[in-house]
Amino acid sequence: MKLGLAFIAATIGSLSTPALAQQQQNCGARDTVVDRLSSKYGESRQSIGMAPKGRVVEVYASPKTGTWTITVTTPNGVMCLVASGQSYESLDEPAKPAG
Repeated sequence: MKLGLAFIAATIGSLSTPALAQQQQNCGARDTVVDRLSSKYGESRQSIGMAPKGRVVEVYASPKTGTWTITVTTPNGVMCLVASGQSYESLDEPAKPAG
């Protein structure tokens, strides 16, 4: 999960500016988006990581329904939905030794 989150964070670092993100329909005030993920989909935060330029990447999911959403929040509090889907599973896989 850490490697996947790092990849997502790196990809997001090259995406739109905060001004452009605010114009997109899949963005809004962080509190509003979190409330909607919780009330409509039963999702709660499962993981968090830092991306370039002070952005925060979070994975929300519902163990009950299996839905999941990846979000990015900019330093000014705008949260954007990056990806979503079904069949969420929580894993705790150990890292494989190098070599």
